[in-house]
Amino acid sequence: MDTIAGIWNRIQATLFPHLQACLPQPPTEKEKQLIAILEIVRIEELVGLPNWRGRPPADRPALARAFVAKAVYNLPTTKLLVHTLRAEPNLRALCGFERLEQVPSEATFSRAFDQFATSELLERVHQALVRQHLGEELIGHISRDSTAVEAREKAAPKPQPEPVVAPRRGRGRPRKGSAPPPPPTPTCLEQQLTQTAEEACAQLPTDCAWGAKRDAKGCLHFWKGYKTHLDVMDCGLPVTAFTTGANVHDSQAAIPLARRSAARVTALYELMDSA
Repeated sequence: MDTIAGIWNRIQATLFPHLQACLPQPPTEKEKQLIAILEIVRIEELVGLPNWRGRPPADRPALARAFVAKAVYNLPTTKLLVHTLRAEPNLRALCGFERLEQVPSEATFSRAFDQFATSELLERVHQALVRQHLGEELIGHISRDSTAVEAREKAAPKPQPEPVVAPRRGRGRPRKGSAPPPPPTPTCLEQQLTQTAEEACAQLPTDCAWGAKRDAKGCLHFWKGYKTHLDVMDCGLPVTAFTTGANVHDSQAAIPLARRSAARVTALYELMDSA
């Protein structure tokens, strides 16, 4: 927490006064929050240049900063993000669009956001931040849980399992020379014991689906969308996070979460096991 507090003090003391002279209007409290998040995250450093042929693509770093602004301002649609960028000059300048005509269309934003989601841009940014600021910290406890993410997409149909026809057996012992019964198929948790975190996460479904979860009072809640699995420190900072379909049980994400967290920070229980 001392590291995060030092970053925030540096932003308030040096960055805010400089930006007040550069922006068209004095920044609001929401814009100051966005400035601090963009300064800490630095998402444009991990965007990279796409291998593109033909017409040059739109400015990907500016689109990535607008992707962060959409989450900070809690804008539900890309259309509303485009309208807000065109209406607010400060927000437009913070994202990297110098002129009004440089703001791309809604279709361009949608294509860029789909590319960011496919390349797991936010996951790579979060991993870099954890290793940079918490890589040398000693983490005593990790709280592991999941939260619902509602979506307006159409839920994927539930796959129907193939019918299993049991072999007919006679009474008594099997015949001599007959084929032995096939071994039981290992469960998802049994497979994860010998897999890496990336292999285990790749097998978990990521499509929009229906999910159910009990709250602290024992009430069952249903939602359509996704589920975000988190490993959180005692102070509330997330160490590891990834998103799956809402129909994935928390136990199926526990082993990949633990292995990703152990690769990013020094966990106390690992030191105790090696002692």
